[in-house]
Amino acid sequence: MSRPTTKPSLLHGLAAVSFSATAGAAAALILTACGPGSTAATDDPAPQSSSAPQGLLTEAAAEKIVDTYQSVNNRANAVRDAKLLGTVEAGQVYEQNSADYRLFKTWPAKEQKSYTKAFTYEDREYLIPPASSGVTWFAVTSRSSDNPKGDRRSLAVFDKVGSTYKMVMALWTDTKSIPQIDTDRHGFVSPVDPAKKVGTLAPNEISAVYEDFFETGGKTASQKLASTPTTKESVRIYEDRNDGDSGTWSTTRFFAGDPAHPKVYALKLENGGVLALVPMAHTEEQILKPAYMGNFLLDPSKSEAAFDSTRRTVVTNEFQGQAIVELPRTGKPIAHDLEYQLVDSR
Repeated sequence: MSRPTTKPSLLHGLAAVSFSATAGAAAALILTACGPGSTAATDDPAPQSSSAPQGLLTEAAAEKIVDTYQSVNNRANAVRDAKLLGTVEAGQVYEQNSADYRLFKTWPAKEQKSYTKAFTYEDREYLIPPASSGVTWFAVTSRSSDNPKGDRRSLAVFDKVGSTYKMVMALWTDTKSIPQIDTDRHGFVSPVDPAKKVGTLAPNEISAVYEDFFETGGKTASQKLASTPTTKESVRIYEDRNDGDSGTWSTTRFFAGDPAHPKVYALKLENGGVLALVPMAHTEEQILKPAYMGNFLLDPSKSEAAFDSTRRTVVTNEFQGQAIVELPRTGKPIAHDLEYQLVDSR
């Protein structure tokens, strides 16, 4: 996971798109009673008395995993080594960050410098489920050393891929927009079955519903999801899809896609709702209008050309993304943060 930079927050066909919402704000993240632990880490469950439940892993082990990720991520970012990054990263976050390396040459010098500068995860708080939960993942929130005011924190999930814990999902979010995550008296969080409905939708149904904002402007999604700055920005992208000179000779449409890594991660909130990290995906297609077919070709943008510089009659862009969504017990789900990255153009 790269740091929260000012890397171009542009529309589709360019760089990453990142939206933040404050609707439905409750309290700042107060996640666990866990603080920095011992450096003598082990992946074994935390040793406790026979009457107390054990954690999936010790906090010290989680700290060591995040330390390793931080070190390798910084080294990989410095030289854009996707293979090295893949030793500590997988899932949707790897789809996006490995695409960053392809797009790096299209960014302004200032953004390139910021991206390759080493940083650290500060003020970490670990979200460790009990070993009895049956899940293979834990989460952590932190503040980037680049963000001393602490108004932005990351929420990252580390899951076991084979025998290795790797970061699989991560988003930077406004801490004021996320309700408290529930912890039991032992300090453990409660994972939730992503297929279980919370109110009107299950966490694993969010992606398909949300993509309607891009496909139709939200004819269906607006009835099922709360209106937030995040959803409004998605609708604006739909409404502006054919604006500008390119709309004179081409038509742009969006189609819901399959996330490269469909696993959803969900945690119980203190208020009885659920907080979910949801994989997202869609395809953007720009095609010449019939009157211009045979006489014209579309020039790919700088970002699109990073994947395929060929002039063509149809430009097809694939976007992979992630979202943080709150599913309350009553009312519509709230999309707090959403990020897409162009991962392929052809």
